[in-house]
Amino acid sequence: MRMPKAERPVNTTDTTDTTDTAESPLATEGASGKVQSLERAIILLEATADSAPDGDTASNLAARCGLNRATAWRLLSTLEQHGLVERSPVTNRYTIGFAVARMASTAGFDGLIRRAHVTLRRVSEQTGETANLAVVQQLGLTYIDEVKPPVVLAAQWLGRQVPMHATSTGKALLAWLPEQEAQSLLDGPLDAYTDTTITDRARLRAELERTRERGYSVCVGEMERNLYGVSAPVLGGRGRPFAVVSIWGPQDRVPESRFAALGPLVRAAAEEIAQAAQGAQGAQAL
Repeated sequence: MRMPKAERPVNTTDTTDTTDTAESPLATEGASGKVQSLERAIILLEATADSAPDGDTASNLAARCGLNRATAWRLLSTLEQHGLVERSPVTNRYTIGFAVARMASTAGFDGLIRRAHVTLRRVSEQTGETANLAVVQQLGLTYIDEVKPPVVLAAQWLGRQVPMHATSTGKALLAWLPEQEAQSLLDGPLDAYTDTTITDRARLRAELERTRERGYSVCVGEMERNLYGVSAPVLGGRGRPFAVVSIWGPQDRVPESRFAALGPLVRAAAEEIAQAAQGAQGAQAL
């Protein structure tokens, strides 16, 4: 990767920073056993995350972390090669890369399912429809929990992955991801599954804008002709989606006329699950 001239390393008076040289790529700090270059990369990664949503330049991140700019640039370049950070070619600002979300998504889901299940059950009972939870993974979204009304026959979605552009679940994720990450999940043609599937990228972008404005996404039989639904993202502390909550059912029970009522319900459920997840993280830190 070649950095634009304005962001390339410049001379500095700091001549003590030799921990990540070729001769000592894993130099440790005293007897603590810490790998200093790795520790600095982690500090840079945390500073990049704190600069969301706009990100920051290598120079500013170096100053914030108390690092030599040349060292910061080398570390950021390495992090970028592994997808842990991304650099805008327009602004030279760094933001957190999608690889961070992929790694986070490999963590066990038992705790999230346990905290979210009561919300899903209440939503299903309140609406009379199926409520489910999907989590962000490497290839998109995977459903990990589902509550179905006892008197309704419904499709089984647990463990399934679905196309991003043809479901309310996928569109809820795309709408709240940074644009570059959203585009990376839409690599290749947008296949048509029914006559209502959005296959034009301009139309899809407009739909994602409307989704952000109202706070939830909708699906009008776009993957399976008879399935309609609404979805909302479960957002982390920095506004990044890590899961999606959905309410859906057959068209005769979930027509478009119900979207205005179901949308706020699914959005409130997503916020409740996010608060429960954040509360659990806070308790673990004590």
